Amino acid sequence: MIQVTQLHKSYGEHHAVDGITFEIRRGETFGLLGPNGAGKTTTIHLLAGLLQADSGQVIINGSSDPTRQEVRRKLGIAPQALALYEELTAEENVRFLGKLYGLEGSKLKDRVEYSLSLAGLADRRKDLVSQFSGGMKRRLNLAAALVHEPEVLFLDEPTAGVDPQSRNHLFDNIEAFARHGITILYTTHYMEEAERLCDRIAIMDKGKILALDDVDGLIEKHGGVAVIEAELKDASPFSDAQRSALAKALGNDGFILEENKLRLESREPLEEVARLAQAGIGLKTLRLERPDLETVFLNLTGRRLRD
Repeated sequence: MIQVTQLHKSYGEHHAVDGITFEIRRGETFGLLGPNGAGKTTTIHLLAGLLQADSGQVIINGSSDPTRQEVRRKLGIAPQALALYEELTAEENVRFLGKLYGLEGSKLKDRVEYSLSLAGLADRRKDLVSQFSGGMKRRLNLAAALVHEPEVLFLDEPTAGVDPQSRNHLFDNIEAFARHGITILYTTHYMEEAERLCDRIAIMDKGKILALDDVDGLIEKHGGVAVIEAELKDASPFSDAQRSALAKALGNDGFILEENKLRLESREPLEEVARLAQAGIGLKTLRLERPDLETVFLNLTGRRLRD
């Protein structure tokens, strides 16, 4: 459905998008996960034809020119910077966008009604957008992107600054779009959003794609080891012989044992716990910390604070 090949976009010495290559399958929800400034928004603008690439290629449904009218009609864009007219009502905003895409008559009326209902704003249709909360504006932004029934939906940080109720409403809508076969490109820096919504995720930073896979694949390849922390039932200090026996039981001498507290890193944590039980080593408490998408993200993009 969408193929991106060696896409580049620079502003002076700053490489906003630096040679990225990926594809999005028809009907897939594809996530671009990265910190602020990673290049996610620039990527969407390049795919939508709002920016011209320095080099590389974008092909959407067989067309290599996203600025062509027949291509644009198949795209819906909910930008991070709200594309709404605050001096117009909710209904006027959606109707105006529908007319730009060539809708008219009963078709326009039906699509405006559908979009406002989907956004949960049918009862506020006559209110000025300037009176809306941030969450309501985000929902209206999505309604405007959907009014013309696009086949492809670009969602750029769609939950930025919204309340929990609006966020959950947006999630439900996006999952419904996916069930109806809409191809979605979703950018975010929130792990839980990417994990819940996306079939595959590309982790992006400093204009480059660092890894691409589904969540399980990303964790397997880049998550690192799990951590086991346990308090042993035997509160007496272990002798050297007992330590050796413990290492033999685990098949792993890379553990830390301080008095009766055990810490162990392993790629097979459940197997390690089973070995402890088989060796007759009783546990008073057990805590298992598995790598997750956040672990992957921090391993790839770094843990240093950025401004």
